[in-house]
Amino acid sequence: MAVASSLWAPSCISSTPSHIPPIHFKPTISISVSTSPIFSIHQSSSSLLHRSNSINLRRPFNNTLICNSSSTFFTPTTNYEFSDGSDEVELRLWLRDESIQTSKDVLVDADESFLTIKMKHDGSFRTAMEISLYDKIKPAETIWLLDDDQLIVNLKKQDPDVKWPDITETWESLTVGVMQLLKGTSVYLVGESSEINYKVSRELAVGLGYTPLDTKELLETYTKQTVDSLIAEGSNAVAETESAILESLSSHIRSVVATIGGQHGAAASGDRWRHLYSGFTVWLSQSEAKDEAEAKEEARMNIRSGRNGFSNADVVVKVSGWDSDYSKTVAQATLSALKQLILSDKKLPGKKGLYIRLGCRGDWPNIKPPGWDPATGTGAV
Repeated sequence: MAVASSLWAPSCISSTPSHIPPIHFKPTISISVSTSPIFSIHQSSSSLLHRSNSINLRRPFNNTLICNSSSTFFTPTTNYEFSDGSDEVELRLWLRDESIQTSKDVLVDADESFLTIKMKHDGSFRTAMEISLYDKIKPAETIWLLDDDQLIVNLKKQDPDVKWPDITETWESLTVGVMQLLKGTSVYLVGESSEINYKVSRELAVGLGYTPLDTKELLETYTKQTVDSLIAEGSNAVAETESAILESLSSHIRSVVATIGGQHGAAASGDRWRHLYSGFTVWLSQSEAKDEAEAKEEARMNIRSGRNGFSNADVVVKVSGWDSDYSKTVAQATLSALKQLILSDKKLPGKKGLYIRLGCRGDWPNIKPPGWDPATGTGAV
């Protein structure tokens, strides 16, 4: 049975000055924002984590993304510096609020999931910063102190090899971090829309330094026919040809592959996924949900039903409405979800590599030993 729990949304882009760090919100806080990513974790029967990310892409009237929360506060003149050492990271917040006089005016709370900093303002504590840590630190070894007009927070890293470009989850920090976590594993985008898959794949490829590939373009180049003309020839013509292309791409590394959207592509059929499993798969799912709760429930129902091949994806990104101007926003949400997925099991990239080396036999995620025959289901020792 699927279960769900709330995670962090990526930082909201607001009209505040650029020197103020992005503010991260918990989904339980009331947020008024035109692009509002919401995360859920879904546990499937195959024990592979599925994550959904709901995005509302309706434009505000003034094209400014606005985040409103009475429980979130930032001193207008506060800025910060962040540095990444070999075993630890350090955050320095410059404090300009005269009401912060001693350590009693500051609260710093760090656990496996979050770093929360609260500061006294007008006699009460307000949240100044909440950052998702995704089990990346050793909370018991967190040290903080006030030094003149600075709050210094020292965090001990769980994995010294993972680099932190920034404390906040920005596009730049996500692309660097996820590129490390992927370890060269390719990413496949599936879903109802070829256009969405294509646009988002281009953004991801640029950010990750990967090669962008488009199965629709490859198919039309190879067959010298359009997808529409192939559809006219028969309902399976597109899926069969795209399956052959996916087979040839399955051994590629460092690629972002946009697949053919809709029910005529290979990804729509659950029995054509054996080569898609070679990479991390992302379902860019178009949604009619009006709010966060509806989007979460829709994602759960999609995965439970398994009515189409898209539900096999490792990650689900719910997209309400579509405007190509928001391609990078969807790409950033995709990176954030992939990051959480891989951090939940750092062996996943290696497992994908093993799956490829054994011949993409369709036995994902429960990989059988060498000698197993996918045609008969026998031969494993």
